[in-house]
Amino acid sequence: MYWLSPKMPIKNINPRKVGFFRFKQLGQDCLLTNDAGDYVYLKPSSFDRLLEGKLDKGCREYNILKEKGFICDNANVDRIIEKYRLKNAFLGRGTSLHIIVVTLRCDHICVYCHASAQNIKSINLDMEIDTAKQVVNRIFESPGPDIVIEFQGGEPLLNFDTVKFIIEYAQEKNKMINKKLLISLVTNLSTMNNERLKYLCKKKISLCTSIDGPEALHNKNRKVLFQLNSYKNTIRWFKTIQREYFGKVIYRPNALATITRYSFSYPEEIVNEYVKLGLEGIHLRQLNPFGLAKKAWQRIGYSAQEFIDFYKKAFDYILELNLKGKIFYERTARIFLMKILTDEDPGYFDLRSPCGAGIGQLAYNYNGDVYTCDEGRMMSRMQDESFKLGNVKQNSYHDFINTDTVKAVCTASVLDILPGCAVCVYKPYCGVCPIYNYVQNGNIFTQMPNNERCRVNMAILDYLFEKLKDKKIGKIFRKWIDVSRGPMTV
Repeated sequence: MYWLSPKMPIKNINPRKVGFFRFKQLGQDCLLTNDAGDYVYLKPSSFDRLLEGKLDKGCREYNILKEKGFICDNANVDRIIEKYRLKNAFLGRGTSLHIIVVTLRCDHICVYCHASAQNIKSINLDMEIDTAKQVVNRIFESPGPDIVIEFQGGEPLLNFDTVKFIIEYAQEKNKMINKKLLISLVTNLSTMNNERLKYLCKKKISLCTSIDGPEALHNKNRKVLFQLNSYKNTIRWFKTIQREYFGKVIYRPNALATITRYSFSYPEEIVNEYVKLGLEGIHLRQLNPFGLAKKAWQRIGYSAQEFIDFYKKAFDYILELNLKGKIFYERTARIFLMKILTDEDPGYFDLRSPCGAGIGQLAYNYNGDVYTCDEGRMMSRMQDESFKLGNVKQNSYHDFINTDTVKAVCTASVLDILPGCAVCVYKPYCGVCPIYNYVQNGNIFTQMPNNERCRVNMAILDYLFEKLKDKKIGKIFRKWIDVSRGPMTV
């Protein structure tokens, strides 16, 4: 992976003049990055001169390298420290995302269901009101200024009374505590009705659903237990929600696309579904080996290379649309680009070091059991309680955070200590999921890049950095970031 000019003996490197950086060969150039998130492309000859401390101080390259900290200069220390602080501002802020599973019941049988949802007629799988109250109490013990409550399932609308209780109790409680509170609901929309929609709109609840592509593909991925066309119902209600929410709720309704092997024949068609709905972008989500997806992997799963081949086809089509004047982004790329082109943290827990498990998010099961994250809760559905932290009725928020489990998961996701990650040129922009590693290898620590998720991230970042060399594409990427800052996006 790493490249050094064969003409450059190690002994010739001048450590007093060269700042800390990581590097790799990317095409005909050498890509350099540092912990502040800055990057630069150099030709091999310039890279050699940089290492020897022999770059002409009057040249443009020298000034750029000096400004970005690739050349030792105490004058830039404060700037680099400030950039590093901003990019890691999430550390010490407390858990912000709280995922609540109000029921395990669901009326869909999705081929990739990560949550291992249960039949709609199952009993004793709904969160009770007294448990819900304790969940909210634990959530507000978090010291952070921001709280996001996200309802998941199962299908949360199947336990709508508890959803309503949590919304009203949390909003009332927040009047005294005055945190920045956002409540969102992830739903398949099959049991949505006008009364529920008006309530959610009145309470300004952010809504998200799943749209996997055109009708045949969506219905193949997302099957319903009763006689209902999942695609037609989802699209009908999604458009209704768009009309109802317009001008009333700051967050527009959003959707997610999960990519299975069945999706590979439809890269453009999947993108077009989102364009037709007037959405600002699409998240082409790689399949995770949890729940039913793990059992059906031979049928619906794929290798990292197969996913990347599909991703590039869809991504190139998205770029075509943008070059024709339609601003439309791919969300994984946009998250990476925010980390590459700005000093902000986009708040995506899988791409943090350490990851968001425990310190960024917690997941609350229907019975009050608490897990490091939603992936940790999914493991419990696979009969593995390794990532359980306690229960809302017996433990406090501080009990959860102080467990050895949270400490272990945090340690396992600090890139600076992981073989392969610590020296990777993409370390400033990337992250790992210890639970994904645990599922794949039986260990929260794993060898990179023998990891499929690592291969996908590296391939996407290679692709983005190649595209960034094109000034026209670079302008498009910056427009994507501006869209993400808009007041009407989730």
